[in-house]
Parts: sequence; structure tokens; C-alpha cells
Amino acid sequence: MTQPDPLRRMGPSPIDLVRVASNQLNRILPLHRSIDMTTVTTKPAVSTGATTDPLRLIDVDHVRFYVGNAKQAAFFYASCFGFQVDQFSDLTTGQREQASYLLTQGNIRIVLTTGLSKDHPASDEVKLYGDGVKDVAFNVQDAAAAYERAIANGAESAYEPIEHTDDYGTVVRAGIKCYGRAVHSFISRTGGYGLEKVRDGGRFMPTFQSVPFFPLNDYNKANPCGLEYVDHCVGNVELGGMNKWVEWYENVLEFKLFKHFDDNDISTEYSALMSKVMDSGFGVIKMPINEPAEGKKKSQIQEYLEWHNMTPGIQHLALRTNDELASVAELRKRGVNFLRIPDTYYEGVWDRVDEMLEAHGHETVQENRERIKDLGILVDADDEGYLLQLFTMPLQDRPTLFFEIICRRGSQSFGKGNFKALFESLELEQDRRGNL
Repeated sequence: MTQPDPLRRMGPSPIDLVRVASNQLNRILPLHRSIDMTTVTTKPAVSTGATTDPLRLIDVDHVRFYVGNAKQAAFFYASCFGFQVDQFSDLTTGQREQASYLLTQGNIRIVLTTGLSKDHPASDEVKLYGDGVKDVAFNVQDAAAAYERAIANGAESAYEPIEHTDDYGTVVRAGIKCYGRAVHSFISRTGGYGLEKVRDGGRFMPTFQSVPFFPLNDYNKANPCGLEYVDHCVGNVELGGMNKWVEWYENVLEFKLFKHFDDNDISTEYSALMSKVMDSGFGVIKMPINEPAEGKKKSQIQEYLEWHNMTPGIQHLALRTNDELASVAELRKRGVNFLRIPDTYYEGVWDRVDEMLEAHGHETVQENRERIKDLGILVDADDEGYLLQLFTMPLQDRPTLFFEIICRRGSQSFGKGNFKALFESLELEQDRRGNL
């Protein structure tokens, strides 16, 4: 008989979480109706004529998910991953077309958006793809100038520059189409909407208001998951499409190629894929691009495409923590399901990692090795140091979007030494789903 996982018994019970959710719903909804609205002026935006490089990225402004029910999705990410449900924008705040919730943790900002009519783009995309990432938005000095430069570099417009102004300040946004359904927006902020103010909890955008009461926020502050920012964002593209999109990032957004992995690096007996990592520079964001490679059976990339309406898109977000063991332990307590790593993985990993670290004059792994094994965490090393990483199961019923939890101790790579073990675990799950 399968033994229960002791880590699952350490957190709040499902009954406790349901009770919290029920109490929250009873108390928050009346408060929504009492919030004052601020008049918002929206108009086409033009460049301010900034002289710095318009495509120099300052930060990942936010990642927008299109979801079937933003209010319910907010509960999921708050209870499972410890996000603060910080602000909302809906009918009660003057937004007539969509409902959105801003989730925050460290310097991570996720916006969950649901269309309020069948004609809203989010409604169409949820029908086609399920819940998933629509937009990885970048903060820049001048959104209109960044958009104009990207268009001149060959980008296709997703939407032209729009300026939103109210008594707090101004947000300018513009978007370009990327692979498949994905979009990159450029965001510039002034006044009360300045990036530093938003990082400190200030108002996110016009029509957004602070959530007045949400009990899980207090619980999450007392029981942090320790997620700090988006480390990288991985896209899956069709067979033969990777080099096209590598060139797109080089030419349109002026990224540089950071690393390249081929099917000799990422393969098992059954499947393989190829990956190239694009780097924005200045430590802002890396965008790996995966494509399937020929194998005996389907790769995880092909499975993603088949369950994503054969459309390229964002496969996973890697969220950085400074304490992998504490973060993974807390997430497991909250019910997050991770890929299962076989015990045999740990029979060889330490010799490989120690040999690499010693060869380059680095200290050995400082975290407790038995605890790493108990939590099922992957370890890898390169010439710069080591990293710890673990991947969640898909975050929705379709086997598409998932999260990676990653901690870097010098290493700036992506766990090349773990690829075989990781892909064998992924194949086991694909086989359970009947998709291998």
C-alpha cells in the first residue's frame, strides 16, 4: 500500500482553506460596491522622444494570464503559491470589458484576466487554449518609442500605443505579437504609477483598486513561500520554428543568444527537444525557446502543442527563490504537486555536482543533502556555481502551463545535467495521461 507523504500533513487542511474562501467571499463583495471610482482618460500615445535606447528593458512589468474565472484563479494562486491578492479591476471599479486581479510576491506581478463577454479576446483564447499566459510585459522608459523601434525592426503590432491617465498618473502601453498566441507589451509609467511605487505596493493601473479584505493575504504574510521574481520564461514553438524565433528576438527586441541545447543534450530513449536561450541583457529576463525533435515517441513539447490547439505559447515560468528548500517545503504543505524524481537520481548526482564545483574552485552544495532528496529537488552545477530547481505538475487540466521553482548559487545555466532525469519524469507523467 502506498504510504502517505508526511509533507502533505503539515499545512492547512482543505476544509480550512474552503472556510477561509467562504468567509472571504461573504466579506469582500459588499466592500467592492463602496469603492470610489477615479475618472480615467484613455487616448492614443506618442513617443516622448527619450534619448536612451528605447528597447532597453528595465524590468518584467507583469505577466498576464487569460483565465476562465479570474476570481477563482486568484484563490488558487494565493492558497497554493502564497501570492498576495493585491488589487482588482472589474465592473465595480469602472472596467466594463474584463475582470482582472493583480497578484504579487516579491517582485513578481501576475495579472489574471477574464473577459466579461463572449466577444472579449480572453473568452476566445480560453476556449481555444485553456488558462495560460497571454502577455509577458516589459517595463521601459518610453513605451511608444519602444513600440516604434520594434515595428521598425520587423515586429507585427498587437495593439498601438495607448495612454491611460487619471489623478494618480499615467501608464502608456503598446504591444507586439510574438510566437503563436503570445504578446510582449511595453509599459512605461509616470507619477503615482511609477515602477518603484508599484514595486512598493502602489496602484498598478487606472481602474485598479486595492483589495479591501482577503484573509489569505494575512496567512501568506505569516507563512511566506519566498518567491522573489521571474527568472526566465520558456516558450514552445512548432517543429522547425525555433531558429525563426531566435532571429526574431535578435532582430526585433535586440536580445542576444545566451545558451544553446540540442537533442544530444536534451534526450531520453523516447523523446528529445532542442532549446535556445535568448537574453535581454542587464539581468532583466531570459526567454528560452523550445522546439520538438525527432524521437521514438512524443516529446513534452509536442504534447504541449497538441493540447494547445497546435499553437506555440508560453510553457512555463521559472520563479526565483533564495531558499529552495524552504520554498518547496512550504509549497508542498499547501498542496502543490511537483514532478516525482526517482530515488536513483540521487545515487549519482552528488559525485557529478561535487566534481564540477571542485574543478572550478567553488564550494560544495551548502544545503542539507538528505533534505534535498526528501523534497525531491534537482541539483546541477557548472563553471559558475550550482543551482537547485523543481518543476510543478501542470497548473490546470490541460498538460500545458506549469511553474519552475529555481534557486541560483552562482550558476546561470538551466540544469543541463538534470535534463535526462527531468525528461524521464515528464515521460512517466505523459504516459499516465496517455500522451507519450
